[in-house]
Amino acid sequence: MQENRSRTIKRASIIGIIGNALLSAAKIVFGLLSGSYAVISDGLDSASDVLTFAVTYYASCIINRPPNYKYPYGYQRAEAVASKVLSFIIFFVGAQLFYSSLMRIIHNEPHQIPSMAALYVTIASVLVKGGLYLYNAITGKRIRSGMLLANAKNMRNDILISGSVLVGLFFTYYLNLPLFDLLTALAISIWIMKDAFSIFMQSSVELMDGVEDASVYYQVFEAVEQTRGAYHPHRLRVRKHADQYVIALDIEVDPEIKIANAHKIAKQVEENIKQKVGKTFDVMVHTEPLGNIETDEQFGLSREKMENENNDTP
Repeated sequence: MQENRSRTIKRASIIGIIGNALLSAAKIVFGLLSGSYAVISDGLDSASDVLTFAVTYYASCIINRPPNYKYPYGYQRAEAVASKVLSFIIFFVGAQLFYSSLMRIIHNEPHQIPSMAALYVTIASVLVKGGLYLYNAITGKRIRSGMLLANAKNMRNDILISGSVLVGLFFTYYLNLPLFDLLTALAISIWIMKDAFSIFMQSSVELMDGVEDASVYYQVFEAVEQTRGAYHPHRLRVRKHADQYVIALDIEVDPEIKIANAHKIAKQVEENIKQKVGKTFDVMVHTEPLGNIETDEQFGLSREKMENENNDTP
C-alpha cells in the first residue's frame, strides 16, 4: 500500500516538474520579448514550482525506507519536512520578486507597454495550472498526502496570480498605464510570501505532533466506549505520521480481572480504534485499574478536557 502511494507521489511530481518547466520557460521568454515584468515574475514563480515538485519527488523516494535505530518510526515524516522546505523556497522567490519590484518603483525605472504575446502566454498558464491543480488536489486527497495538497494549493494560488497578471495587462493595454504591470508584479510577490507562510504553519502542526482535525479524538473516545469492559479513556495523544495516525491512550478496567482478560480488552480497544479512525500507523493502549487517579499526568486529553476546552473557546 505504501509503495503504491509512493509511486503515485512520484508520478504527480514528474508531471508537475515537466508542466512547470515548460510554463516557466515560456513565460520568461515571452515576458522578456513582450516587455512584461509581471509575466517574467510569474515565470520565475513557475520556476520555483519546478523546485517544489523536485523536493516532493525526492521525499517520495525516501518515505518507504525501513525503520532503523535512528528513525524507529520510519521515514514517512519526510513529507512534513519536505513541505517545510517548500515553504522556504516559495518565500525566498517571493521576497526576491518583492525587492526587485519595489526597487524599480522607487528608482522610477522606465518601462514599456507589453505586447499581446504576454496576454496569450498568461492565458495558457491559467489553463495548464488549472490542470495541475485538479490533478494534485484530487490525488492528494485520495492518498492523504500533505505534500501534494501543498503543491495543489500552490497551483491554485498560481492561477490567481496569473489572473492578476491578466488584470494588470488589461489596465496596461486599455488605460495605457504600464506602471500597473509593475504594481501587479509587486502584488504577486506579496501573495507568494503569504502562501509560503501558510504552508510553513501547516507543516509545523505535524512536526510538533499535533492534528488539525479534532474529530479524531472523539472517534477514539467512541471506539473505547463501545468496547465492553473498557472505561474512562484518558491521557489520549494523537499525532500525524504522513497520511496515518499514531495513537496512545490509557483506559481503565475492572481491577479484579486477570491480566490476560485486561489484555484482551486492550486489544479489542485497539481494533475498534483502527476500524473507527481508519488509517492508523500504531495504536498503544495502557490499562489501569478502574478509579485510578494519578495527579502527575501533565499531557494527553480526555473527553472532559476536550469539552472544557471547547467551552472555554470564545
